[in-house]
Amino acid sequence: MNEALFSQIALYVCLTGLILWMGYIVWDLASKSQAGRFGTIALFTILGAGVAGFIVKTVLVEVMNI
Repeated sequence: MNEALFSQIALYVCLTGLILWMGYIVWDLASKSQAGRFGTIALFTILGAGVAGFIVKTVLVEVMNI
């Protein structure tokens, strides 16, 4: 395994872990603030939009081979 392959695998593994951890933080924030169903959905929608944008960008770059 060379350094480039290790870096690519580590990026995807660590990035996935970071996204999951951020999801837990949003869920914990919603439960501790007693946001209710609508508030929890709003938090996940608004804060998850950044994650969704990053994933869409990554997919588009791979599809377009830039």
